[in-house]
Amino acid sequence: MPAATAPTDIAQDRRPGLGRPFAAQLTSTGLANLGDGILGTLAPLVALSLTTSPLQISLLSAATWLPWLLFGLAAGVVIDRVDRRRAQVVALAVRAGVLATGAVLGFTGALTMPLLVCLVLAYGATEVFADLGATAIVPELVPAERLSAANGRVIGVQQVANAFLGAPLAGVLVVLGAGVGFGTSAALAALAAVVLAVGLRGSFRPQPAGDHSGTALGQVKEGLAFLVRHPVMRPLVISASVLNLAGTAYFAVFVLWAVGPASAMRLTEAQYPLVMLGFAIGAVAGSVLAEPVQRRLEVMPTILTTLVGSVLLLLVPLFWPNGWAVAGAVTLVGITNTIGNVVSQSLRQRLVPGVLLGRVSGAARTLAFGLMPLGALLGGLLAERAGLPATFLAAIALSLAACVYLGVTVRPADVRTAEAESVRP
Repeated sequence: MPAATAPTDIAQDRRPGLGRPFAAQLTSTGLANLGDGILGTLAPLVALSLTTSPLQISLLSAATWLPWLLFGLAAGVVIDRVDRRRAQVVALAVRAGVLATGAVLGFTGALTMPLLVCLVLAYGATEVFADLGATAIVPELVPAERLSAANGRVIGVQQVANAFLGAPLAGVLVVLGAGVGFGTSAALAALAAVVLAVGLRGSFRPQPAGDHSGTALGQVKEGLAFLVRHPVMRPLVISASVLNLAGTAYFAVFVLWAVGPASAMRLTEAQYPLVMLGFAIGAVAGSVLAEPVQRRLEVMPTILTTLVGSVLLLLVPLFWPNGWAVAGAVTLVGITNTIGNVVSQSLRQRLVPGVLLGRVSGAARTLAFGLMPLGALLGGLLAERAGLPATFLAAIALSLAACVYLGVTVRPADVRTAEAESVRP
């Protein structure tokens, strides 16, 4: 696939639109992620009123990602068997019920730390099904040539809802009480389900070719086999998993490098969120730039350039621990990381047959997200034994090794061949 030339204004005008069905999906995603942003900030703040144990508070992070390890493969089978719109509606409705339970516990003063961890764990389980359903349905809503634009808008809305709106709103709601915070998130989840149920019409059940009457275990194996044997997907998933592990190790202890009078950056607790907000700003910019960047470059050069750039920018806090410099670097990381994610996700949606997309995505995210709790643990252990600089350098070195592996194992010609061989309904 030769590098695309810049299209003319007329060609841009003739590109098919994303359509009203995608608009309904995007609106539902925005509402759901606004609830995500509120809960992601609210839960740790509520936990501080229940315990002072760092171990107990860290359980919230583990509970967030553990459902991907436990349910990712099974959820992929479900998403490939049922109507993907309905799966999202049910998952969001269950989420609303879980959060409403948290609201009742908050209003009655019965909320405890074990119950809070259980609520986050149950919420995470609904996230697995809703997220896989949302990812798998996008190729059915937009033309194949607009996948990058659609995925860019999804990621942009997620960042705006989570970081720009959800997190600050949680700071206001926690003052009003845990019950109000959980109740607001519950209402947003319910509204997201209603928008999807009313605004997105039709059947979105996968239509398999041939006999697919095998057992659930057989279908899991089918998805895993496709992922393991695919010459492009396998290296992409392996490298993404290693990058997630290393990135989690880096940022699990980054707050110790940034906040406090004894830290390298000497930021206050109020300044730290403002610096990290740069990532969300960059992510929104990257979501807009992803489609034009991909039109001008081939897929693999885009992915590798953005990945390597994101990793090298992580050296800035280590060698130039200045708040403004780090804020700029984090913003650039948001841009490059988002462009790479949009392009790689669009590539996966083009390469994986629609009937397998749920299972393959579930298997990929089980590995990629399942390693993140391990990365956080390794980062903390290494920081205690060798110090923060050694932890940062080790994470960066491991990330660069993952980029080298991807560049060696997947060439642009491999992507062109895989795209030519893939058949989408």
